[in-house]
Amino acid sequence: MNNVQQRVSVHTLGCKLNSVESSAILQSFVDAGYAVVPFGESADVVVINTCTVTEQANSEGRQVIRAAVRTSPGATIAVTGCYAQLQPHEVGSIDGVSVVAGSAAKANLRTLVEASRGSTSTLIDVDPTHDNMEYQPARYDADGRTRAFLKIQDGCDYVCTFCTIPLARGGSRSMEFPDVLRQLSAFHRAGFSEIVITGVNIGEYRSSSGERLWHVLLAAAEVAPSCRIRLGSIEPNTVRQELLDAVSQSPNICRHFHIPLQSGSKSVLHSMRRRYSPESYASVVRSLHNLFPLVGLGIDVITGYPGESHGDFEETVEFLKSLPWSYLHVFTYSERANTPAASMPNSVPVHVRRSRTARLRALAAERRHSHALAHIGTTATVIPESYDTDKGHWQGWSDTYQAVRFAAPATHERRPTLVACDSVIDDAVVVALRC
Repeated sequence: MNNVQQRVSVHTLGCKLNSVESSAILQSFVDAGYAVVPFGESADVVVINTCTVTEQANSEGRQVIRAAVRTSPGATIAVTGCYAQLQPHEVGSIDGVSVVAGSAAKANLRTLVEASRGSTSTLIDVDPTHDNMEYQPARYDADGRTRAFLKIQDGCDYVCTFCTIPLARGGSRSMEFPDVLRQLSAFHRAGFSEIVITGVNIGEYRSSSGERLWHVLLAAAEVAPSCRIRLGSIEPNTVRQELLDAVSQSPNICRHFHIPLQSGSKSVLHSMRRRYSPESYASVVRSLHNLFPLVGLGIDVITGYPGESHGDFEETVEFLKSLPWSYLHVFTYSERANTPAASMPNSVPVHVRRSRTARLRALAAERRHSHALAHIGTTATVIPESYDTDKGHWQGWSDTYQAVRFAAPATHERRPTLVACDSVIDDAVVVALRC
Protein backbone atom coordinates (compact mmCIF):
# COMPACT_ATOMS: atom_id res chain seq x y z
CA MET A 1 0.00 0.00 0.00
CA ASN A 2 1.16 3.59 -0.59
CA ASN A 3 2.32 5.76 2.29
CA VAL A 4 -0.78 7.88 1.68
CA GLN A 5 -3.66 6.50 3.72
CA GLN A 6 -6.14 4.68 1.51
CA ARG A 7 -9.85 5.53 1.72
CA VAL A 8 -12.64 2.95 1.69
CA SER A 9 -16.40 3.22 1.55
CA VAL A 10 -19.01 0.48 1.79
CA HIS A 11 -22.59 0.55 0.53
CA THR A 12 -25.12 -2.10 1.56
CA LEU A 13 -28.26 -3.16 -0.28
CA GLY A 14 -30.88 -5.55 1.04
CA CYS A 15 -31.30 -7.24 4.38
CA LYS A 16 -29.90 -6.76 7.88
CA LEU A 17 -27.71 -9.80 7.35
CA ASN A 18 -25.95 -7.93 4.57
CA SER A 19 -25.48 -5.04 7.00
CA VAL A 20 -23.79 -7.41 9.46
CA GLU A 21 -21.43 -8.71 6.81
CA SER A 22 -20.72 -5.21 5.48
CA SER A 23 -19.70 -4.18 8.99
CA ALA A 24 -17.27 -7.07 9.19
CA ILE A 25 -15.86 -6.25 5.73
CA LEU A 26 -15.42 -2.62 6.68
CA GLN A 27 -13.71 -3.56 9.94
CA SER A 28 -11.17 -5.64 8.02
CA PHE A 29 -10.19 -2.53 6.04
CA VAL A 30 -10.08 -0.37 9.19
CA ASP A 31 -7.78 -2.93 10.85
CA ALA A 32 -5.44 -2.63 7.85
CA GLY A 33 -5.20 1.14 8.24
CA TYR A 34 -7.78 2.38 5.74
CA ALA A 35 -9.74 5.56 6.43
CA VAL A 36 -13.52 5.22 6.17
CA VAL A 37 -15.38 7.76 4.01
CA PRO A 38 -19.13 7.95 3.36
CA PHE A 39 -20.42 6.29 0.23
CA GLY A 40 -20.68 8.94 -2.47
CA GLU A 41 -17.40 10.62 -1.56
CA SER A 42 -14.25 9.89 -3.55
CA ALA A 43 -12.52 6.74 -2.30
CA ASP A 44 -9.69 4.43 -3.30
CA VAL A 45 -11.80 1.33 -2.63
CA VAL A 46 -15.58 1.07 -2.89
CA VAL A 47 -17.31 -2.10 -1.69
CA ILE A 48 -20.91 -2.73 -2.74
CA ASN A 49 -22.75 -5.53 -0.94
CA THR A 50 -25.69 -6.48 -3.17
CA CYS A 51 -29.09 -8.11 -2.90
CA THR A 52 -30.95 -10.20 -5.48
CA VAL A 53 -34.34 -10.76 -3.87
CA THR A 54 -36.09 -9.11 -6.86
CA GLU A 55 -35.13 -7.91 -10.33
CA GLN A 56 -35.52 -4.39 -8.96
CA ALA A 57 -32.80 -5.23 -6.41
CA ASN A 58 -30.49 -6.30 -9.25
CA SER A 59 -31.28 -3.09 -11.13
CA GLU A 60 -30.58 -1.00 -8.05
CA GLY A 61 -27.29 -2.83 -7.60
CA ARG A 62 -26.22 -1.95 -11.16
CA GLN A 63 -27.17 1.68 -10.63
CA VAL A 64 -25.16 1.88 -7.39
CA ILE A 65 -22.12 0.27 -9.04
CA ARG A 66 -22.19 2.77 -11.91
CA ALA A 67 -22.63 5.66 -9.45
CA ALA A 68 -19.55 4.46 -7.54
CA VAL A 69 -17.52 4.33 -10.75
CA ARG A 70 -18.54 7.92 -11.57
CA THR A 71 -17.83 9.19 -8.06
CA SER A 72 -14.49 7.41 -7.66
CA PRO A 73 -12.90 7.05 -11.11
CA GLY A 74 -9.86 4.83 -10.93
CA ALA A 75 -10.93 3.28 -7.61
CA THR A 76 -11.04 -0.46 -6.97
CA ILE A 77 -14.75 -1.29 -7.16
CA ALA A 78 -15.48 -4.55 -5.34
CA VAL A 79 -18.92 -6.13 -5.59
CA THR A 80 -20.11 -8.90 -3.28
CA GLY A 81 -23.42 -10.23 -1.94
CA CYS A 82 -26.17 -12.38 -3.41
CA TYR A 83 -26.30 -10.68 -6.82
CA ALA A 84 -22.54 -11.20 -7.19
CA GLN A 85 -22.90 -14.85 -6.16
CA LEU A 86 -25.68 -15.68 -8.62
CA GLN A 87 -24.73 -13.45 -11.58
CA PRO A 88 -20.95 -12.95 -11.30
CA HIS A 89 -20.23 -12.47 -14.99
CA GLU A 90 -23.12 -10.04 -15.42
CA VAL A 91 -21.73 -8.00 -12.51
CA GLY A 92 -18.15 -8.35 -13.76
CA SER A 93 -19.12 -7.03 -17.19
CA ILE A 94 -20.06 -3.62 -15.78
CA ASP A 95 -17.36 -1.10 -16.71
CA GLY A 96 -15.19 -0.22 -13.75
CA VAL A 97 -15.79 -3.32 -11.62
CA SER A 98 -12.45 -4.69 -10.37
CA VAL A 99 -13.49 -7.53 -8.04
CA VAL A 100 -16.52 -9.80 -7.86
CA ALA A 101 -16.58 -11.84 -4.64
CA GLY A 102 -19.09 -14.59 -3.96
CA SER A 103 -20.41 -15.77 -0.61
CA ALA A 104 -17.38 -17.90 0.23
CA ALA A 105 -14.94 -15.14 -0.72
CA LYS A 106 -16.68 -12.35 1.18
CA ALA A 107 -14.59 -12.86 4.32
CA ASN A 108 -11.38 -12.36 2.28
CA LEU A 109 -12.55 -9.35 0.32
CA ARG A 110 -9.74 -7.02 1.40
CA THR A 111 -7.13 -9.55 0.27
CA LEU A 112 -8.86 -9.84 -3.11
CA VAL A 113 -8.99 -6.06 -3.46
CA GLU A 114 -5.27 -5.73 -2.83
CA ALA A 115 -4.47 -8.65 -5.14
CA SER A 116 -6.43 -7.02 -7.98
CA ARG A 117 -4.39 -3.82 -8.04
CA GLY A 118 -2.52 -3.32 -11.28
CA SER A 119 -4.66 -5.83 -13.16
CA THR A 120 -6.60 -4.81 -16.24
CA SER A 121 -9.08 -7.68 -15.92
CA THR A 122 -11.84 -8.25 -13.37
CA LEU A 123 -10.95 -10.65 -10.58
CA ILE A 124 -13.91 -13.01 -10.09
CA ASP A 125 -13.85 -15.31 -7.06
CA VAL A 126 -17.20 -17.10 -6.89
CA ASP A 127 -17.47 -20.72 -5.81
CA PRO A 128 -20.59 -22.80 -5.18
CA THR A 129 -22.06 -22.07 -1.77
CA HIS A 130 -20.89 -24.38 0.97
CA ASP A 131 -21.88 -25.41 4.46
CA ASN A 132 -19.22 -23.63 6.51
CA MET A 133 -20.45 -20.95 8.89
CA GLU A 134 -18.37 -18.01 7.68
CA TYR A 135 -18.51 -15.40 10.40
CA GLN A 136 -16.70 -12.26 11.47
CA PRO A 137 -17.95 -10.13 14.37
CA ALA A 138 -19.60 -6.90 13.21
CA ARG A 139 -17.53 -4.49 15.30
CA TYR A 140 -17.76 -1.33 13.22
CA ASP A 141 -20.74 0.79 14.27
CA ALA A 142 -21.32 4.08 12.45
CA ASP A 143 -24.13 5.03 14.86
CA GLY A 144 -21.95 5.46 17.92
CA ARG A 145 -22.30 2.07 19.56
CA THR A 146 -26.07 2.11 19.77
CA ARG A 147 -26.75 -1.11 17.88
CA ALA A 148 -24.77 -4.25 17.04
CA PHE A 149 -25.81 -7.11 14.78
CA LEU A 150 -25.06 -10.71 15.66
CA LYS A 151 -25.27 -13.24 12.82
CA ILE A 152 -25.99 -16.61 14.42
CA GLN A 153 -27.20 -18.51 11.35
CA ASP A 154 -26.76 -18.50 7.56
CA GLY A 155 -28.33 -20.27 4.60
CA CYS A 156 -31.71 -21.96 4.25
CA ASP A 157 -33.01 -25.51 3.63
CA TYR A 158 -36.50 -24.39 2.60
CA VAL A 159 -37.61 -24.74 -1.02
CA CYS A 160 -39.93 -21.76 -1.51
CA THR A 161 -40.63 -21.54 -5.23
CA PHE A 162 -39.89 -17.82 -5.61
CA CYS A 163 -36.67 -17.58 -3.60
CA THR A 164 -33.02 -17.59 -4.71
CA ILE A 165 -31.50 -17.30 -1.23
CA PRO A 166 -30.64 -21.02 -0.87
CA LEU A 167 -28.79 -20.77 -4.21
CA ALA A 168 -26.92 -17.68 -3.06
CA ARG A 169 -26.17 -18.69 0.53
CA GLY A 170 -26.37 -22.48 0.65
CA GLY A 171 -27.89 -24.73 3.28
CA SER A 172 -28.74 -23.78 6.83
CA ARG A 173 -25.87 -23.74 9.32
CA SER A 174 -25.49 -22.17 12.75
CA MET A 175 -22.86 -20.55 14.93
CA GLU A 176 -21.85 -22.72 17.85
CA PHE A 177 -23.62 -21.79 21.08
CA PRO A 178 -20.45 -20.95 23.10
CA ASP A 179 -19.40 -18.58 20.29
CA VAL A 180 -22.81 -16.90 20.43
CA LEU A 181 -22.41 -16.36 24.17
CA ARG A 182 -18.91 -14.95 23.75
CA GLN A 183 -20.05 -12.48 21.11
CA LEU A 184 -23.09 -11.38 23.14
CA SER A 185 -20.82 -10.78 26.11
CA ALA A 186 -18.32 -8.86 23.97
CA PHE A 187 -21.02 -6.54 22.62
CA HIS A 188 -22.27 -6.01 26.18
CA ARG A 189 -18.81 -5.07 27.42
CA ALA A 190 -18.30 -2.74 24.43
CA GLY A 191 -21.29 -0.67 25.55
CA PHE A 192 -23.85 -1.38 22.84
CA SER A 193 -27.43 -0.58 23.84
CA GLU A 194 -29.08 -3.03 21.47
CA ILE A 195 -28.09 -6.31 19.83
CA VAL A 196 -30.01 -7.58 16.80
CA ILE A 197 -30.02 -11.36 16.39
CA THR A 198 -29.97 -12.02 12.67
CA GLY A 199 -29.53 -14.68 9.99
CA VAL A 200 -31.27 -15.98 6.88
CA ASN A 201 -33.62 -18.27 8.83
CA ILE A 202 -32.92 -17.69 12.53
CA GLY A 203 -35.86 -19.80 13.66
CA GLU A 204 -33.90 -22.83 12.39
CA TYR A 205 -30.88 -22.00 14.57
CA ARG A 206 -29.52 -25.23 16.02
CA SER A 207 -26.04 -25.62 17.48
CA SER A 208 -24.20 -28.93 17.28
CA SER A 209 -24.96 -29.41 21.00
CA GLY A 210 -28.69 -28.95 20.40
CA GLU A 211 -29.38 -25.39 21.56
CA ARG A 212 -32.16 -23.57 19.71
CA LEU A 213 -33.08 -19.90 19.30
CA TRP A 214 -34.94 -19.73 22.60
CA HIS A 215 -31.80 -20.87 24.40
CA VAL A 216 -29.98 -17.94 22.79
CA LEU A 217 -32.63 -15.50 24.07
CA LEU A 218 -32.58 -16.90 27.60
CA ALA A 219 -28.78 -16.77 27.65
CA ALA A 220 -28.77 -13.19 26.31
CA ALA A 221 -30.69 -12.04 29.39
CA GLU A 222 -27.86 -13.44 31.52
CA VAL A 223 -24.71 -12.47 29.59
CA ALA A 224 -25.92 -9.12 28.21
CA PRO A 225 -28.43 -7.89 30.81
CA SER A 226 -28.17 -4.18 29.99
CA CYS A 227 -28.54 -4.70 26.21
CA ARG A 228 -31.86 -4.71 24.45
CA ILE A 229 -32.14 -7.86 22.31
CA ARG A 230 -34.08 -7.62 19.05
CA LEU A 231 -34.91 -10.50 16.73
CA GLY A 232 -34.51 -10.27 12.98
CA SER A 233 -37.06 -11.74 10.59
CA ILE A 234 -38.36 -15.14 11.67
CA GLU A 235 -40.44 -17.71 9.79
CA PRO A 236 -43.94 -18.28 11.28
CA ASN A 237 -43.57 -22.06 11.47
CA THR A 238 -40.56 -21.65 13.77
CA VAL A 239 -42.34 -19.45 16.35
CA ARG A 240 -42.83 -22.20 18.93
CA GLN A 241 -44.14 -22.03 22.48
CA GLU A 242 -40.60 -22.30 23.86
CA LEU A 243 -39.72 -19.12 21.98
CA LEU A 244 -42.77 -17.26 23.30
CA ASP A 245 -41.92 -18.40 26.83
CA ALA A 246 -38.34 -17.16 26.46
CA VAL A 247 -39.50 -13.72 25.32
CA SER A 248 -42.03 -13.54 28.15
CA GLN A 249 -39.38 -14.44 30.74
CA SER A 250 -36.74 -12.03 29.47
CA PRO A 251 -37.44 -8.31 30.03
CA ASN A 252 -34.64 -7.22 27.69
CA ILE A 253 -36.06 -9.03 24.64
CA CYS A 254 -37.83 -6.53 22.37
CA ARG A 255 -41.56 -6.97 21.89
CA HIS A 256 -41.05 -6.85 18.14
CA PHE A 257 -41.38 -9.61 15.56
CA HIS A 258 -41.03 -9.52 11.79
CA ILE A 259 -42.86 -12.57 10.43
CA PRO A 260 -43.10 -13.10 6.64
CA LEU A 261 -46.56 -14.02 5.36
CA GLN A 262 -46.21 -13.66 1.55
CA SER A 263 -49.91 -14.39 0.91
CA GLY A 264 -53.16 -14.74 2.82
CA SER A 265 -54.46 -17.25 0.26
CA LYS A 266 -54.15 -20.90 1.20
CA SER A 267 -53.81 -22.00 -2.43
CA VAL A 268 -51.07 -19.44 -3.13
CA LEU A 269 -49.15 -20.43 -0.01
CA HIS A 270 -49.36 -24.06 -1.13
CA SER A 271 -48.03 -23.15 -4.58
CA MET A 272 -45.21 -21.19 -2.95
CA ARG A 273 -44.30 -24.26 -0.83
CA ARG A 274 -44.58 -22.27 2.35
CA ARG A 275 -44.69 -24.29 5.57
CA TYR A 276 -47.85 -22.92 7.16
CA SER A 277 -51.48 -22.06 6.44
CA PRO A 278 -53.26 -18.73 6.93
CA GLU A 279 -54.91 -20.24 10.00
CA SER A 280 -51.64 -21.26 11.67
CA TYR A 281 -50.08 -17.89 10.78
CA ALA A 282 -53.02 -16.06 12.37
CA SER A 283 -52.65 -18.19 15.50
CA VAL A 284 -49.00 -17.12 15.89
CA VAL A 285 -49.79 -13.43 15.41
CA ARG A 286 -52.73 -13.46 17.82
CA SER A 287 -50.70 -15.31 20.45
CA LEU A 288 -48.05 -12.60 20.29
CA HIS A 289 -50.63 -9.83 20.46
CA ASN A 290 -52.33 -11.45 23.46
CA LEU A 291 -49.01 -11.70 25.28
CA PHE A 292 -47.84 -8.19 24.36
CA PRO A 293 -50.73 -5.86 23.37
CA LEU A 294 -48.41 -3.16 21.95
CA VAL A 295 -46.18 -5.66 20.15
CA GLY A 296 -44.56 -4.46 16.94
CA LEU A 297 -45.53 -6.93 14.22
CA GLY A 298 -44.05 -6.62 10.74
CA ILE A 299 -45.24 -8.66 7.77
CA ASP A 300 -43.83 -9.36 4.29
CA VAL A 301 -46.27 -9.88 1.40
CA ILE A 302 -45.68 -10.66 -2.29
CA THR A 303 -48.20 -9.40 -4.84
CA GLY A 304 -48.74 -10.86 -8.30
CA TYR A 305 -47.26 -14.31 -7.71
CA PRO A 306 -48.01 -16.59 -10.72
CA GLY A 307 -51.59 -17.79 -10.59
CA GLU A 308 -52.66 -15.27 -7.93
CA SER A 309 -56.25 -14.58 -8.95
CA HIS A 310 -58.32 -11.54 -8.04
CA GLY A 311 -60.01 -13.72 -5.42
CA ASP A 312 -56.67 -14.84 -3.98
CA PHE A 313 -55.56 -11.23 -3.64
CA GLU A 314 -58.83 -10.21 -1.98
CA GLU A 315 -58.33 -13.09 0.48
CA THR A 316 -54.95 -11.60 1.33
CA VAL A 317 -56.43 -8.12 1.83
CA GLU A 318 -59.17 -9.38 4.12
CA PHE A 319 -56.75 -11.62 5.99
CA LEU A 320 -54.41 -8.70 6.64
CA LYS A 321 -57.28 -6.51 7.82
CA SER A 322 -58.20 -9.19 10.38
CA LEU A 323 -54.76 -9.28 12.02
CA PRO A 324 -53.16 -6.92 14.59
CA TRP A 325 -49.94 -6.06 12.73
CA SER A 326 -48.14 -2.70 12.77
CA TYR A 327 -46.18 -2.41 9.51
CA LEU A 328 -46.02 -4.10 6.13
CA HIS A 329 -43.29 -4.71 3.55
CA VAL A 330 -44.88 -5.26 0.13
CA PHE A 331 -42.88 -6.81 -2.71
CA THR A 332 -44.09 -6.90 -6.30
CA TYR A 333 -43.32 -10.39 -7.65
CA SER A 334 -40.57 -10.56 -10.24
CA GLU A 335 -39.38 -13.65 -12.07
CA ARG A 336 -36.06 -14.97 -10.73
CA ALA A 337 -33.89 -17.30 -12.81
CA ASN A 338 -33.49 -20.86 -11.54
CA THR A 339 -36.64 -20.76 -9.42
CA PRO A 340 -39.73 -22.95 -10.05
CA ALA A 341 -42.06 -19.94 -9.96
CA ALA A 342 -40.35 -18.36 -12.97
CA SER A 343 -41.71 -21.05 -15.30
CA MET A 344 -45.20 -21.33 -13.78
CA PRO A 345 -48.24 -20.59 -15.95
CA ASN A 346 -50.83 -17.86 -15.41
CA SER A 347 -48.39 -14.99 -15.02
CA VAL A 348 -50.04 -11.92 -13.53
CA PRO A 349 -49.70 -8.82 -15.76
CA VAL A 350 -47.15 -6.39 -14.39
CA HIS A 351 -49.64 -3.51 -14.19
CA VAL A 352 -51.93 -5.70 -12.07
CA ARG A 353 -49.05 -6.64 -9.78
CA ARG A 354 -48.21 -2.98 -9.27
CA SER A 355 -51.81 -2.02 -8.65
CA ARG A 356 -52.07 -4.67 -5.94
CA THR A 357 -48.81 -3.47 -4.40
CA ALA A 358 -50.12 0.12 -4.27
CA ARG A 359 -53.32 -1.00 -2.57
CA LEU A 360 -51.46 -2.89 0.15
CA ARG A 361 -49.03 -0.02 0.72
CA ALA A 362 -51.98 2.29 1.30
CA LEU A 363 -53.30 -0.17 3.87
CA ALA A 364 -49.85 -0.28 5.45
CA ALA A 365 -49.76 3.51 5.85
CA GLU A 366 -53.10 3.47 7.68
CA ARG A 367 -52.01 0.69 10.02
CA ARG A 368 -48.64 2.28 10.75
CA HIS A 369 -50.43 5.43 11.90
CA SER A 370 -52.93 3.56 14.07
CA HIS A 371 -50.11 1.57 15.72
CA ALA A 372 -48.42 4.86 16.62
CA LEU A 373 -51.67 6.23 18.09
CA ALA A 374 -51.93 3.16 20.33
CA HIS A 375 -48.77 4.30 22.14
CA ILE A 376 -50.28 7.58 23.37
CA GLY A 377 -50.58 7.52 27.15
CA THR A 378 -47.95 4.81 27.56
CA THR A 379 -44.28 4.97 28.46
CA ALA A 380 -41.49 3.62 26.27
CA THR A 381 -37.75 3.18 26.46
CA VAL A 382 -36.08 4.77 23.46
CA ILE A 383 -32.47 4.57 22.30
CA PRO A 384 -31.56 8.01 20.85
CA GLU A 385 -30.07 7.55 17.38
CA SER A 386 -30.34 10.72 15.29
CA TYR A 387 -30.43 14.38 16.34
CA ASP A 388 -32.21 17.22 14.53
CA THR A 389 -30.22 20.36 15.31
CA ASP A 390 -32.89 22.67 13.86
CA LYS A 391 -35.72 21.30 16.00
CA GLY A 392 -33.64 20.27 19.01
CA HIS A 393 -34.91 16.74 19.29
CA TRP A 394 -33.66 13.17 19.21
CA GLN A 395 -35.32 10.31 17.39
CA GLY A 396 -34.97 6.60 18.04
CA TRP A 397 -36.90 3.36 18.32
CA SER A 398 -38.87 1.81 21.14
CA ASP A 399 -38.64 -1.90 21.87
CA THR A 400 -41.91 -2.31 19.90
CA TYR A 401 -40.21 -0.79 16.84
CA GLN A 402 -42.10 2.47 17.10
CA ALA A 403 -40.30 5.61 15.96
CA VAL A 404 -40.25 8.11 18.85
CA ARG A 405 -39.10 11.74 18.97
CA PHE A 406 -38.33 13.69 22.13
CA ALA A 407 -36.78 17.06 22.97
CA ALA A 408 -33.31 17.02 24.52
CA PRO A 409 -29.99 18.79 24.03
CA ALA A 410 -27.48 17.47 21.54
CA THR A 411 -25.30 16.46 24.50
CA HIS A 412 -27.94 14.00 25.73
CA GLU A 413 -26.29 10.63 26.25
CA ARG A 414 -27.14 8.06 23.59
CA ARG A 415 -28.36 5.53 26.12
CA PRO A 416 -31.87 4.10 26.70
CA THR A 417 -34.20 6.91 27.75
CA LEU A 418 -37.62 6.50 29.38
CA VAL A 419 -40.25 8.73 27.77
CA ALA A 420 -43.99 9.34 28.06
CA CYS A 421 -45.73 9.08 24.69
CA ASP A 422 -47.76 12.25 24.17
CA SER A 423 -48.93 12.66 20.55
CA VAL A 424 -48.42 11.51 16.95
CA ILE A 425 -47.34 13.57 13.96
CA ASP A 426 -48.22 12.95 10.32
CA ASP A 427 -45.46 10.47 9.53
CA ALA A 428 -46.60 8.19 12.39
CA VAL A 429 -43.76 9.21 14.70
CA VAL A 430 -44.68 9.38 18.39
CA VAL A 431 -43.77 12.64 20.11
CA ALA A 432 -42.78 12.04 23.72
CA LEU A 433 -41.72 13.79 26.91
CA ARG A 434 -38.80 12.59 28.97
CA CYS A 435 -39.90 11.04 32.24
